[in-house]
Amino acid sequence: MSPPPSPPGRRRRRAARVFDAALDDTDLAAARAQLTQGRRQAVRALLARTGDDWDRRGHRVTVLAEEPYCAAWARDWQLTEPDSADAAALLALALVRRCLRGKEDPGRAREACADAAARAPEDPTPWLGLLQLERALGTDFDVVRAFEQVRARHPEHHHAHHLMVARLAERRAAAGPDPLHEVYDFASWAAEQAPADSPVAVLPVVAHAERYRVLAAGGFAPPDPVASGHWSGDRAREALRAAFDWWLEWEHEGHPRRLVDLNYLAHAKVCEGRGAEAAALFQHIGGHPTPAPWSYPDRDPYAAFHTARDRALGVRRPRRAGLTEV
Repeated sequence: MSPPPSPPGRRRRRAARVFDAALDDTDLAAARAQLTQGRRQAVRALLARTGDDWDRRGHRVTVLAEEPYCAAWARDWQLTEPDSADAAALLALALVRRCLRGKEDPGRAREACADAAARAPEDPTPWLGLLQLERALGTDFDVVRAFEQVRARHPEHHHAHHLMVARLAERRAAAGPDPLHEVYDFASWAAEQAPADSPVAVLPVVAHAERYRVLAAGGFAPPDPVASGHWSGDRAREALRAAFDWWLEWEHEGHPRRLVDLNYLAHAKVCEGRGAEAAALFQHIGGHPTPAPWSYPDRDPYAAFHTARDRALGVRRPRRAGLTEV
């Protein structure tokens, strides 16, 4: 006998827990929906319109590549248009995603990234794909090499800097807390090198969150980030103040990954105990939470985000029978 269907409210609650990597890029979401139906024309047009907006291109290709059958569709596209740099980049990042799921040989993914890079030497996106792969599987040398190739083509590449910070934060994990850890220096250096209006300015906040992830996973910090005290030191307070001031001045409504930064900044403000500033950030995040850093170190990111947001905004959710309040 099959189990009875879930109550409608519970089905809606479960569906709402899905995080959308497209964030608020409605054109990307529409093209992805077409791709899931085996239609690539919308993706072809989307990437053509994106042009050399490298942060947006990297974001869009990465999100499209996450679709389970993207590699097969990209191969078909490449057979139809063998000279298409867009098809080659999409195939490369799709093979990287398959490799990270354990369904593809790393060598084939690396070859696809090299092929895509050769077709469009100015495009950092194939190197971003390689950086995603090496961040998970490669040596420090491989990671740095891929990052430098991205940065040579786009010095402020947002996603690449986040990947580099995440990898650096994991170095010497067994040594425990270190206020002089290299990830902090790297993030500060990158922020100082970037133009004043660059979202790389938020990178020191990202470095603190990634370092907390590593310390908490190793048992060197409490599993509750708010109670950890990790955001209470002088370095953390200075980084948070500078990043929040940058957001007030520049904001960057049009940046494709700005919501990633806002989630890191809101999380940090919650951990710092600055509820009013966190509330302002939650208002701008709206319905676009990201799994990181709300999942750190091993939390339910949906529950952590909504609990923090409701507390900052003064929202009280009524308890309902059969549902867990979050």
